[in-house]
Amino acid sequence: MSKKTALFLILISVLAGYFIGTNLDIFSSGPTLYQRAYMPRVSGTLTEKSMAFSDIVRAISPTVVNISTTKTVKRDRFPFSEFFDSPFNDFFEPFRSPRKRKEQSGGSGVLVSSDGYIITNYHVVEKADEIKVTLYDKEDFSGKIIGSDPKTDIAVIKISAKDLPAVQWGNSDSLQVGEFVLAFGNPFGFSHTVTMGIVSAVGRENVGIADYEDFIQTDAAINPGNSGGPLVNIKGELVGINAAIFSRTGGYQGIGFAIPSNMARLVMDQLIKEGKVTRGWLGVTIQRITPELAKEFGLKKARGALVGDILKGSPAEKAGVQRGDVILEVNGKKIDHVEALRNTVAQSKVGSRVRLKMIRDGKPMTLKVKIEELPQDVAELSTGKSEERVTEEDALAGVSVVDLTTDIAKQLGLSREEDGVVIIRVELYSNAEEAGLKKGDVIQEINKRNINNLRDFNNTVSRIKEGDTVLLFVNRGGKKFYITLKVFS
Repeated sequence: MSKKTALFLILISVLAGYFIGTNLDIFSSGPTLYQRAYMPRVSGTLTEKSMAFSDIVRAISPTVVNISTTKTVKRDRFPFSEFFDSPFNDFFEPFRSPRKRKEQSGGSGVLVSSDGYIITNYHVVEKADEIKVTLYDKEDFSGKIIGSDPKTDIAVIKISAKDLPAVQWGNSDSLQVGEFVLAFGNPFGFSHTVTMGIVSAVGRENVGIADYEDFIQTDAAINPGNSGGPLVNIKGELVGINAAIFSRTGGYQGIGFAIPSNMARLVMDQLIKEGKVTRGWLGVTIQRITPELAKEFGLKKARGALVGDILKGSPAEKAGVQRGDVILEVNGKKIDHVEALRNTVAQSKVGSRVRLKMIRDGKPMTLKVKIEELPQDVAELSTGKSEERVTEEDALAGVSVVDLTTDIAKQLGLSREEDGVVIIRVELYSNAEEAGLKKGDVIQEINKRNINNLRDFNNTVSRIKEGDTVLLFVNRGGKKFYITLKVFS
């Protein structure tokens, strides 16, 4: 071996030793070069936000309770039991279904006071014989229903305990679409589960869950068992009570609903203090503003609540509200739809005066109305009178009408004092049918002109030209509303 070759090998050995010595971690059992090269760099801000959510969960979880109920459900006897009414009944008795059975169900709730008051959904504790409340530390208590309100699906229960953690209330009116929220509860029996999402929408109505609806919609996962649990914002404040989900499968599909905390707290306070819920009342029937109705009533946009009728002796009548008024605001709060008006008035304090901003005959105006308590039964006393029955065919495109007589009014469940003409036929596929008119509807106004009888009807219809849009005021079984109809087109 030559000297040059030997020196070359020595140099290669030195370099190899240096490389191995300075890169021992590559050959160790630790992370590989590939792993180290792609190790994510998490910003301090993101880490802090993650810890903030964990802090919220740690603070809220002890306030969330599991509610288990037991109720007795009555069942029908064996379907062919009538055939067993004989001396052999004892023989067939084992084959009969029990007439009563115990049914168990579960839900969630949230502690709102240190002395054991819990708010939950009415449907969680409805008709319950026994209520068991399990706290975060697994301690069990017997729950007592303090009060419930099916119209908002809210119930308040109480356990005998002290020094309990209580949730902090938030202002649901300040919620914005897109805000982060966390939903707590016990879905499918998995206790103290938390999910995160955003506020998908606010002011959801016509969901079909309760009479008074103003739901928060969220995509935070809500499943059976979450009902009654809290929905909280990123401050850890209670902004809603989980109520229901929209699902075709029975499980989470990205649409959940929660009762706003402001509505829930108002109901809860009344249930605790008075044992019942007292609601405000205007005494008007209202309907949604469609684009067609907006045009007829001089509105730029289809928003507000259209007054269809006013009850006699009601606060609205005393204040001068008239049929055809469009209510746009109550005490400065915008009314975009009929449910907003209904909820706002219902939550108004009885005896208080509210300011209504309205449109009447295309002009803005303001009235003050004194809110009264919603009566249990609103009825009107009236006297009757007789009318002569006359038939007039095809007076309005696709509609046949007769005078509203005392006998017809009785059959339709109407007051004998009502005037108008009653529809006896609506042609299939006619504009009248498409507009929603039905047999038995009573037309009481056409283009804001009173229709007392068939003569008024014919005189008014004779002035209508082909292609005109007609505004009808209709009484359907006591419910009064407006309909727009394009005639002779």
